[in-house]
Amino acid sequence: MLDVMTLIRTLRRPVLLARAARFGADDYRRDAVLPRLLKTEKVPRPAAAVIALLDLEAATEAKRRAKAGDYSPARHVELLIAITAEARMLTATAPRAVQAKASGIDAFFSAT
Repeated sequence: MLDVMTLIRTLRRPVLLARAARFGADDYRRDAVLPRLLKTEKVPRPAAAVIALLDLEAATEAKRRAKAGDYSPARHVELLIAITAEARMLTATAPRAVQAKASGIDAFFSAT
């Protein structure tokens, strides 16, 4: 089974979405964003948040690829911003040996 950081590093999204996520991650406020995105009152730990966010993002990506009428680019970017920022938190709090392997988090989105 893949770990969370490997899943994040293997995400492939359009350049515009990836850039917006990287820029937006600097202004991310988890206490305000996560309860709304995850529909919960309690803010989960970064690892749990990333897993839940990845599930939501996968469903949103499926809508984008299917050109569904209810696809929201703004929501998609918001999910990617949250994933980016939460992944940065995971990397920052990881033990040094794991942190060295997880370098390049800012560049985990690639163009498809």
